[in-house]
Amino acid sequence: MSDICLKDQLYEGYLFVYFIGESEEGEQVYFSLSQDGLHWKDLNNGKPVLKSSIGEMGVRDPFILRSPLDGKFNIIATDLRIASDKGWDVAQYSGSRSIIIWESIDLVHWSEESSFEIDIPDAGCVWAPESIYDEQSEEHLLFWASMTKRESTESKQIIYSSRTKDFKHFSKPECYIERKNHVIDTSIIKEGDVYYRFSKDETKKCIILEQSRSLSSQSFYDLESPVLDSMLGVEGPIVFKFNDRNEWCLMVDQFAANKGYLPLVTDDLSSGHFRVLNSEEYFLGDTKKRHGSILNLTRAEYDTLLGTMG
Repeated sequence: MSDICLKDQLYEGYLFVYFIGESEEGEQVYFSLSQDGLHWKDLNNGKPVLKSSIGEMGVRDPFILRSPLDGKFNIIATDLRIASDKGWDVAQYSGSRSIIIWESIDLVHWSEESSFEIDIPDAGCVWAPESIYDEQSEEHLLFWASMTKRESTESKQIIYSSRTKDFKHFSKPECYIERKNHVIDTSIIKEGDVYYRFSKDETKKCIILEQSRSLSSQSFYDLESPVLDSMLGVEGPIVFKFNDRNEWCLMVDQFAANKGYLPLVTDDLSSGHFRVLNSEEYFLGDTKKRHGSILNLTRAEYDTLLGTMG
């Protein structure tokens, strides 16, 4: 299936893939559906759809993607279970260096989970893996945060990247984003010929917005966004385009206040202007949703998920 074929598909729904917290089964993969991107229905009776029984026996930050190369779906996630009382220091400095991966052809039937260990020997962790398809190289650009020293004397959270065509074989990791402050939770969306990159400044605890006309690590530059600069205590940015209009939704996980996701909308990503929605404008379902991702769905995909898991 070609990239052009995927672009031409008519999308009419949305799938939210996420974890729900540090409870016994909270760090697993949950699904919710929406017809408008703002009002959500939890699937599978609010129970996990996928569970990891390898590595740390739990996953966080699940990211779902549709590959233009073969039309398959993958979920990639952080191999981490805070519920086992390991603590955040251990998780950052001596945690798992593996990514947990699932594959599906229909969003309903999923492979057994597999893992891939990232080849950065001194990395203390591999957090929040995400991916975007690079049309120029016809590969998936995979990126994640790792606590490493590199050239400094102190460890710092840095975004690394790798490339893959099949989520089974990966190129050698390279530094992708290094800033003065710690940086984690990067997410990228393309609109027209421009890439917009959202990341969490892990020092300030706010979201950074950048843009570029290529995916090159050196080509991005910061965009001013007073709303995002002043919104502290958030992480796990999710950005997606609404199916029926030229408007985008940015979701941020209000981790500091323990409130789950908050939606913001804009009709121009390059402006840096976002409107925070009022609580009556959205409903995120019965479960509190933590760092995850959203996939635009066809009507057939939406109906199939609702019919099998609703």
